This record gives sequence, structure tokens and C-alpha cells, in this order.
Amino acid sequence: MFIPEHYKNTDIKEIHDFLKNNSFGILINTIEGKPWGTHIPLELSKNELGNDILVGHIAKANLQSKNLNNGEQVLCIFNGPHSYISSSWYQQEEVPTWNYIAVHVYGTVKIQTSDELLTSLHALVDKYEQQSEHPVSLNNMSKKTLRQVTGIIGFEIEINDIQAVNKLSQGRSHDHPKIISELEKQGASEKAVAEEMKKRLHE
Repeated sequence: MFIPEHYKNTDIKEIHDFLKNNSFGILINTIEGKPWGTHIPLELSKNELGNDILVGHIAKANLQSKNLNNGEQVLCIFNGPHSYISSSWYQQEEVPTWNYIAVHVYGTVKIQTSDELLTSLHALVDKYEQQSEHPVSLNNMSKKTLRQVTGIIGFEIEINDIQAVNKLSQGRSHDHPKIISELEKQGASEKAVAEEMKKRLHE
């Protein structure tokens, strides 16, 4: 993706933390020359060689699954907080803009075996059930219920390239206090952008 140099994020630890905390992404490949996307959880992990991967699954009924093959190159997009930035918050006249955080991951597909898929599903459910008052576990589900697993395909994506952007009003440090103050008066996404800006006040 196009990233002006001053918005580019190359801090791999920060990027990995972002992927772990914003793991609901968009898997994109091409079907008969047409881009195709599916919104799914894509979990950052490592394969047996210690290489960074994303792990996910999609329904066999999804046309994208029939075009997801070993060795295929795909794109995964992850979005963080974002917000409209009014130029009325600036000291001098300027056009409005948008602040946001996003990561694009390019990688190579490897289709999982049925055992690998089941292992990844256990990990996925266990991760997100930690926040539940009464957590469920695949270990306690009936064979009838788990039969639904036969309707999905699991895959790993070995990461080849990561492009990350933090567009947070860099170059307008003199306006940051006002921008942050205005964002904090608004909704959850705007407040999250304000928090990200505050983290970087002294960078």
C-alpha cells in the first residue's frame, strides 16, 4: 500500500502486538481475475520452522476456499482505530484529514491437515473464551456439534512482507494537544486514536 515515509511503522514488535490485538482481518485473493475478500479471525503464530504465520479458516461453501491453494500469494488487511480529523482543530487553515492505523500482510498459503485445523480451532476458542464468565471448550462439545468442522478449511499463511502505517497527525505536533482534546470528546474509536497519539507525544 502507499505509505508516506513519515507514516511508516517498522517496529516489528509493535506491529506484532497490533496483529494480536486486532486479529479480525480481511483475507484477499483473486478468483477469475476478480478480487475476493472474507472477514475472519487471522491469528499471528509461528510454524514448525519458527517462521511468522497467520492461522485462519473459512467455510468450504465460500467460493474463496476453492481458490485457496498451497503456494498461493494472498493479502490480509487489519484495521485499528481511525477517526476524521477536522481542520478546525488546527492553528492555521488546512484541509481536513483522517487518522488511522492499519497493517497489510502478504504471505504464502499452506492448507492445514484436519489435525492441524482442530489444533488451531482449540487455540482460537481457548484464547477468546478467557474473557467469558462461563467459558466453553471444544473438549466438552459433542461429536455431533464438532461435525460442523468438516464444513471448513484451515490454512496457514507464511508471512513474506508486512506494511504498516500509523497516520497520526505527524508533522502537526503543534496541533496535537487540540486534536487529542477534541477526539477525547467523541466516541470509542476517536478516543482510541487520541490514546495512540498520546503514546507518541515524545517520539
